Amino acid sequence: MAAEDLVERRSIDVVPDGERHGTAFSQFTLWLGANLQITAVVTGALAVVSGGDVVWSVVGLLLGNVLGGAVMALHSAQGPKLGLPQMIQSRAQFGVKGAVVPLLLVILMYVGFFASGSVLAGQATARLMHTDDSTGIVVFAVVTAVMAAVGYRVIHLLGRVASVVCALAFVYLGIRLLDRVVLSALLADAHFDLPMFLLAVSLSASWQLAFGPYVADYSRYLPRTTSGRSTFWWTLSGSAVGSQWSMTFGVLMAATAGEAFLTNQVGYVVGLGGAGLIASFLYFVIALGKLTINVLNTYGGFMSMVTSISGFRGLRTLSPRGRAVYIGLIMVAGTALALLGKDNFLTSFKDFLLFLLTFFTPWSAINLVDYYLISRERYDIPALFDPGARYGAWRWDALTVYGIGILAQLPFLVTHFYTGPLADPLGGADVSWIVGLVVPAALYWLLARRDTRHIPGKALYTLASPYEN
Repeated sequence: MAAEDLVERRSIDVVPDGERHGTAFSQFTLWLGANLQITAVVTGALAVVSGGDVVWSVVGLLLGNVLGGAVMALHSAQGPKLGLPQMIQSRAQFGVKGAVVPLLLVILMYVGFFASGSVLAGQATARLMHTDDSTGIVVFAVVTAVMAAVGYRVIHLLGRVASVVCALAFVYLGIRLLDRVVLSALLADAHFDLPMFLLAVSLSASWQLAFGPYVADYSRYLPRTTSGRSTFWWTLSGSAVGSQWSMTFGVLMAATAGEAFLTNQVGYVVGLGGAGLIASFLYFVIALGKLTINVLNTYGGFMSMVTSISGFRGLRTLSPRGRAVYIGLIMVAGTALALLGKDNFLTSFKDFLLFLLTFFTPWSAINLVDYYLISRERYDIPALFDPGARYGAWRWDALTVYGIGILAQLPFLVTHFYTGPLADPLGGADVSWIVGLVVPAALYWLLARRDTRHIPGKALYTLASPYEN
């Protein structure tokens, strides 16, 4: 493949059938590689750090990964069918301009994940370069931005490499960890605690649901004939297996290492593996795993920014320079946050994960109900780019349901800076994400099924989008 073929030309426009390629299995390697990484390890560790035991933490994390992963995989299955980025599809529910409401929150999410990923990856990069953490964070951020600018093909190539390299590293680290763990003692100490169990479920569910706003970005180049079922299962299996593997490792690390792991997550993981060349390899693996997911976050943020602006300005072309500017903005904002928050990572990250869940479960519920139950996979794609067409500029019914979905979660929310009034009667358990899925899904279904004027009789596609790169 020529070097110029690696550089992506498209952004938010429809991918024509002649440019479609790949198989659904590509979703498995991408999401496996994206989840075999240090931040997922830390997420699993949080279940124990917060007071859970090993057995029920692992079970809770598994349940959350499967439930949340199923929701994100349903979004992934939309990609081959429509050939569009994920958040462009939100215009069918919220309107061409109205979609900017969840989009602004999505952009904040990408910047936040870029920052949190850069903290740990920056530490690993700094050890490889023999420099300070701040320099490591900056270097890692620049490499991330360059790869995101290249685009779709290099992202999938990176996922394939990371899925193999990181899997081998995690097998080795798992063997080393089991040499230190008295597994029988940890298993015997099982004691079910509902709030801690639900916290574990919420941590992993929020991890999976946060992929929802961009998961179809990485399946949209698959041929239109790709089975939605195969796309769903390959995405779910890659994401759930990778995250559960990492999170289980994190549970065992936190249960056995305690304070030594909490104060230096990267250093402890590498020290577990060994010294010298092995340590250097493990620092590289940590940086590679975080590079995979941070490139996804940067690319998704770029797509969301273009989607937001195009809804108001009618953007028709995007030069390579323009693409670099958007990606540069995300890099600068995420790097600044990483440098500011690197000394208080663990507490901030847990609250960030759970707070994100408040905004994206209602969006997922509305998007999936509309696509699968109301529109039944029939969208008028040209109308998604025209505020005067079928979907209009603002769809206030969907925006109202979205707002209700957010507010309905607040009484049940449990974070470091805010706890809802209904959390205590539930023993401090956070069930807000369940409310955030059920309430807006039911409300939107009741409203949208009565007004089907925006639903075309059949799916309408175009190969000549005005949004050419």
